[in-house]
Amino acid sequence: MSREALLDRLMDRYNAQDVDAYAAMFTEDGCEGGYRGEVVRQGRDGIRAGYAKVFAEFPQNRATVLEKFVYGDQILVREHVSRAPEAEPFEVMAIYSFKGDLIDRVEFIR
Repeated sequence: MSREALLDRLMDRYNAQDVDAYAAMFTEDGCEGGYRGEVVRQGRDGIRAGYAKVFAEFPQNRATVLEKFVYGDQILVREHVSRAPEAEPFEVMAIYSFKGDLIDRVEFIR
């Protein structure tokens, strides 16, 4: 499966709020964090627990890919995120890095 297809699958799982399927797309020690900064979710269990909280707090949370750039083993994505109808939507740039057919690291710029 191509990196772009993996990312499309990840976004589908995110928008379905399927935390188990979302976390399964990461390496066992994969992580998410700020760009060149602190890791905020570490390992599949940390990713699963973090998004379980986000989805519980924002059951209407959705992300839309606005632009996607493929650079070697990385994909840069500009996303539009809407947490709730009354909340201000925002955009984020995410840099996805891979190991094999799994995501190893995501760094967010917001």
